[in-house]
Amino acid sequence: MAAKTIRLLVCAALLSLVAACAGGARPDAGRPLIVTDSAPIVSGTMRAYQVRGRWYQPAEQPGYDETGQASWYGQQFHGRPTATGERFDMNGLTAAHKTLPLPGLVEVTNLANGRRLVLRVNDRGPFVEGRIIDLSRGAAETLGLLSQGVGEVRVRYLGRAPRLGGDGSRQHAAGTSPTPARGGTGPYWIQAGDFADRRAARRVAEQLGDRATVDVTGGDGRSLYRVLIGPWPDPNAAEQARQAVVARGYAGALLISAR
Repeated sequence: MAAKTIRLLVCAALLSLVAACAGGARPDAGRPLIVTDSAPIVSGTMRAYQVRGRWYQPAEQPGYDETGQASWYGQQFHGRPTATGERFDMNGLTAAHKTLPLPGLVEVTNLANGRRLVLRVNDRGPFVEGRIIDLSRGAAETLGLLSQGVGEVRVRYLGRAPRLGGDGSRQHAAGTSPTPARGGTGPYWIQAGDFADRRAARRVAEQLGDRATVDVTGGDGRSLYRVLIGPWPDPNAAEQARQAVVARGYAGALLISAR
């Protein structure tokens, strides 16, 4: 089969995946979302463990919704295995939590600027009094927490993570979220990229299909054009669709939310 034909078939399959993920999502208000292709809890990560004389007991926490301090970790752990066995990528969109199931998904909101991201939890920590979550460097930068080191956030547990993890790539996200749809626990959007040029954003949106739109944000006389795909009420379906967008060449695609 010719190489061009193979490429066309791969693109068609990826577009079908995005459409299928969009069509199959259902809202489930007030409960963690059930994933049909969720990654199993990694063996051993739900056992009680002790750090610096203090015991921690991981558990299923379907109603977990906490506000507290977030910190971040980076270069010193880059490339090392996390508690799930995945390699830590400091530029990825991941996080560490002391007691939530691994791997899982959480929604983290920076309360200072309103930025919100869905992150894959694949490690344990932080073991510092008063801190509820440790962010990868990439997640901290995207949420606007990099320079100060710590900041107040809201962390909401969304449920089990998809079997396929994120690709570890990231790019800068705007400080505002899309206009939320009514009802459900989402919506969740894929941000394929942001552009200073409206025409470039429109070209990308056209390449990504009917569900892609161009959202205008910015201030101080500078507009930013974001290409958004969605919405999905289910963050796991949205994450699987994000992976399809990444596979099409948009390595910085982000999963964001608005409520």
